[in-house]
Amino acid sequence: MKQSSVPEGYRSITPYLKLPNCARLIEFLKKAFDGIEKARLLRPDGAVLHAELMIGDSLVMIHEAPGHWKLKPSTLYLYVSDVDATYKKAIEAGGTSMIAPTNMYYGDRVACVSDVSENDWWIATRLENPPIEEIQERATTFLKARSEAIGLS
Repeated sequence: MKQSSVPEGYRSITPYLKLPNCARLIEFLKKAFDGIEKARLLRPDGAVLHAELMIGDSLVMIHEAPGHWKLKPSTLYLYVSDVDATYKKAIEAGGTSMIAPTNMYYGDRVACVSDVSENDWWIATRLENPPIEEIQERATTFLKARSEAIGLS
């Protein structure tokens, strides 16, 4: 039997965060999103060489960025069963509110929290599944109203 090119438990695309002080981020992910640490390898100096956490049904890999690497914070979209409760938990874990929970035109209730490493986590719960044509109509209305509210029209 041929071995799969994707290891068991992984997906074709796996988020891989390379950041300084990632041990702090690992603790945030555990507290904010009930992350479960699956593995952690350390460098001789004690820094995290590689860590893996499960958040819901998704694996996230984390690596302590060497000092000469350019930092690249990320944006991640996380589906949960209760946006409001998860948002509150993320703020209590040290996250910064970017957008409080709100219902959006595309059918999700969302909030956005910036974590301790400045990654943005869009936390969402699907409320409805409107057809793409309806989403487009709603988006146009939403963006027009927003432009008018900030004086861009």
